[in-house]
Amino acid sequence: MSFKSSEYRHVDYGWDDARVGSMSAAERLAYRSNILGNDQRITNTGGGNTSSKAMETDPLTGEEVEILWVKGSGGDLRTSTIENFSSLYQEKLIALQKIYNETLPNGVKTQIEDDMVGMYRHTTFNLNPRPSSIDTPLHSFIPYRHVDHMHPNAFISICATKNSEAITREIFGDDVIYTSWQRPGFDLGLLFQEVCKNHPQAKGINMGQHGLINWADDDKECYELTLDLIERAGRYIEERDKGEQTFEGQKYENLSGDHQKDLVSKIVPWLRGQVSQQNRFVATIESTEAALEFVNSHAAKRLAELGTSCPDHFLRTKIKPLYVDWDPKNEDFEILRAKLLEGLRGYRADYVKYYEANKELSSPAMRDPNPTVVLIPGIGMVAFGKNKSESRVTAEFYNCAISVMRGAEAIDEYIGLPQKEAFDIEYWALEEAKLQRMPPECEYARRVVVVVGAGSGIGKEMAHLMIDQGAHVVCADLNLEAAEETAAELIAKVGKGIGVAGTGVSGCGNAIGVACNVTDRSSIKAMLDEVIYAYGGFDHIVVTAGVFVPPDRSGHIPDEKWGLTFGINVSGPYFVADEAAEIWEQQGLKGSMVVTTSANAVVSKKGSLAYDASKAAANHLLRELAIELAPLVRVNGVAPATVVAGSGMFPRDRVIASLTKYEISFSDDEGTEDLRNKLAQFYADRTLTQSPITPQDQAQGMLFMLSDASSKTTGQILAVDGGLQEAFLR
Repeated sequence: MSFKSSEYRHVDYGWDDARVGSMSAAERLAYRSNILGNDQRITNTGGGNTSSKAMETDPLTGEEVEILWVKGSGGDLRTSTIENFSSLYQEKLIALQKIYNETLPNGVKTQIEDDMVGMYRHTTFNLNPRPSSIDTPLHSFIPYRHVDHMHPNAFISICATKNSEAITREIFGDDVIYTSWQRPGFDLGLLFQEVCKNHPQAKGINMGQHGLINWADDDKECYELTLDLIERAGRYIEERDKGEQTFEGQKYENLSGDHQKDLVSKIVPWLRGQVSQQNRFVATIESTEAALEFVNSHAAKRLAELGTSCPDHFLRTKIKPLYVDWDPKNEDFEILRAKLLEGLRGYRADYVKYYEANKELSSPAMRDPNPTVVLIPGIGMVAFGKNKSESRVTAEFYNCAISVMRGAEAIDEYIGLPQKEAFDIEYWALEEAKLQRMPPECEYARRVVVVVGAGSGIGKEMAHLMIDQGAHVVCADLNLEAAEETAAELIAKVGKGIGVAGTGVSGCGNAIGVACNVTDRSSIKAMLDEVIYAYGGFDHIVVTAGVFVPPDRSGHIPDEKWGLTFGINVSGPYFVADEAAEIWEQQGLKGSMVVTTSANAVVSKKGSLAYDASKAAANHLLRELAIELAPLVRVNGVAPATVVAGSGMFPRDRVIASLTKYEISFSDDEGTEDLRNKLAQFYADRTLTQSPITPQDQAQGMLFMLSDASSKTTGQILAVDGGLQEAFLR
C-alpha cells in the first residue's frame, strides 16, 4: 500500500484483521464488500461489484473445484450478505468463451452478448438461486483471485474527461490501463482478459465513463489497492481544484432559510403534480452545500445539459436533469413556476426526440418523458422516484454526478455519455426484461398517506395497515412521542430502503412521525410543510383524532369542554382539510380524505351530549367538504360503534365508570385489558353481529374509502358498527 491507513484523505480504511481471521472465503468477500460500500466516495448505493475465486468441495463429486463468488444482480455492497453473491463454476464460465467465439456475429451489442447472460445459470454451483450480474465475465476472465469493480467519484471524474487516457497515464503510469467506453457484457470481459495478458504489470483498468476495476491474488491486498488507486486519483484532482472558481464561480445567491422553506412548500407539490402526469412520484429534496454550489453556478446550465457519464448514474437520473435558470434574488415564485412549466415542456419534447432518434425496431415503448432530477438555483435539487428509497437513490446519484463534474472540470473538460450509448443502456433488452420481472406495484406504492391521530387506537392501526399496503405514511399526533413511536414501528417493519441522500427530514424512510394539533392551524401547516419536505406532497389524509368529554357528576358539560369537543371533532377535520386543499390543488392529483365520525352521530342517548352532537356535525361537515373539494378530492367518513380496544378514549378509569354504569360485574384487581374486553363485549352484544368493534375493523373500512375501489363514492359515511340497529340510516 502506497499510503498508511492514517494518511487517507479521499477514502476511509476499514479492514480489521481480527474480524476476518476465522471467516470463510465467501464471508471474507462479503466483509470486504461491506467496508467498501460503507464509503460513498468509493461507490454509490447499489453500484459496483466484488468477487473472489476460491476452492470449494463439489457436492456432486466431492472434488475440490474453483468457484467464482461474485456479487449478484441487484443489491448493495454496503448491506450485502453471502446470500447476495452468486457462486459459479469458474471452469464452466471459461468454457462459455468457446460458445461465444464460435457464434457469429459476436461482439458488442450482438444477440449472442445478451444470450450469454442466460447461459450463466448453467454454471451455477450448489444450486445458488442468486441471479448473476451482467458484470460476471469481467470478474471471471481477469486471471486473478480477487477483483473489485467500484464507481468512485474520483475515478469517474478522470474517465469522464476529453483527455482521460492521457490523464490516466499521467497519474498511474503502467499501473492502470485506460479502456474507452464499452457497454458491460461478455465482450468486455474478453477485452479485460486481453489487457491482463498484454499488460502483466497492470493492477487495474480505468473504464472509460464507467469506473475502476482492479485485482490481486490476496483479498486484503486487493482491498488496499482499491483504496490506494482512489486516493491517488483524489489527490490529483484535489491539487487542481478551482476553489471559488469551481463551476466557473457562483452566478446566484442562496435564499435565506425561511424564504427557501416557504418556496419549497409552494413549488415542490406543484412540481410533483407536473412530473406525475403519467406515474406518481415521491420526492427527495437535496439542499446541501455541494448541491447549492452547483445549481447556483455559471456552469450549471451547460453541464446539466451534458447529462451524466456513468451508466449507473444515468439509469436513475435519465438522459439529463432539468435545470431552470431562475434568479432566486430578483425573480419571484410566479416567474419560477412559469420557467419550470416551460422547462418541463421542453424536456418532454427533447426526450421524445431522443427516443425517436435512437430507437430501433426491437426497442421497448418510450418510457415516462418527465425528468427525475430538477435543479433550481437557491433551492438545490428535487429528485423523484417511484418510492422514497428510489428518490433518495436518484438524488444520491446526481450528487455523485456533481462531484464527478467538479473533478472533471478541475483537471480537464467534462463529457457526458453519448446519446446513442445512453439510449442503448436505458432501452437495453436485458434492462427491459429486468423491469418486466419486477412484481406489480401495490395500489399505494407511490402514494403518501397522512394519518392524523396515529399515536394510538384507530389511527395507529390505520398507519400500520397503510405501510403494509406499500404506502408512505405520515404519523401525525398531538403527542409527538407517540407519533414517532408509531413511525419507528413502521420503519422496523419495512426498513428504510437504500440511498443516502436527502437534506433534513427528506432523508427519511417510508414513515415519519410529526406533531399536529388539529385545533391550531399553524400546527397543521407546519405538519404539512414537513410532509412536503419529506415526500414532495401527499395523496390521502385520514383524520382519526377525536375526544370524548363526559359530563360532570351533575350532568353538566362546562363550556370549555364543550368547546374542546367541537374544536377537535369538528373544527379539527375542517382545519386539516382547509389547509390541505391548497396543496391538493397545486398538485392537481386525485386524492381522498376520510374522517372518523361515530354511530353516536345518529343515536341520541344520555351522557354524551357534546360528543354525539359534535359527531353529527362532523357527518355533515364531510358532506360539505365533499362538495367543496370535488372533483379533485373525495371526502368520506367511517362511523364506528364504540371502539374500546386500543382506544386512547378508554383509560382504565373511564372503563371502570362504564362498567359501573351498566352494572357489569368486575373486580379491582382485574387487568385493564380484561376490563376493556368485558366492556367491549357488552357493546358488541347490542349489535346484530355481536362481535366487538376493533381498530382493525375501522382501518379496513378507511382503506376501502381511500382506495380506487370506492373511486365513485364521496360525501358518504360507511358504518362499521357491527350492525347497530339504532344507527340504521333513515
